[in-house]
Amino acid sequence: MTEAGGRKLITSNRRAFHDYEILETVEAGIVLVGPEVKSLREGRANLSDSYAVLRRGEAFLVNAHVSPYDKAGRDNPEPRRERKLLMHRAELSRLGPKLAERGFTLVPLSLYFKAGRAKVELGLARGKKQYDKREALKKREQDREIERAKRASRDRESE
Repeated sequence: MTEAGGRKLITSNRRAFHDYEILETVEAGIVLVGPEVKSLREGRANLSDSYAVLRRGEAFLVNAHVSPYDKAGRDNPEPRRERKLLMHRAELSRLGPKLAERGFTLVPLSLYFKAGRAKVELGLARGKKQYDKREALKKREQDREIERAKRASRDRESE
């Protein structure tokens, strides 16, 4: 499944949009070993419960699960190992102070191939409170009801 911009989506973290308010997004490359790339090409990855951290001027993806590649034998690395993210120094220095603020985190939103290279889309996020989540669900349900009503009225007019 290829999206606009030549992106082939591997997996997305839909839960992140439910649990967090995404303030801005940034794209980063990801350092992988051979069997991990083949596993990703099969779409075998999971971003739930994963996050990114900045340490000593470098970014790392923590707790992202890339399933072992069946045909690699014992060459498979640990599925939940930390993976280094490739970002420009300017981006890292811009994100550093924002992450130091209380309540902000870097959450992976999607994992995809772009021009043959594995990329991860990270979102600078602030956690939502429980009442914010309920409100978002109510608003989404109201929007669905409005769309259903519009569709029903259009169908009646066309008859």
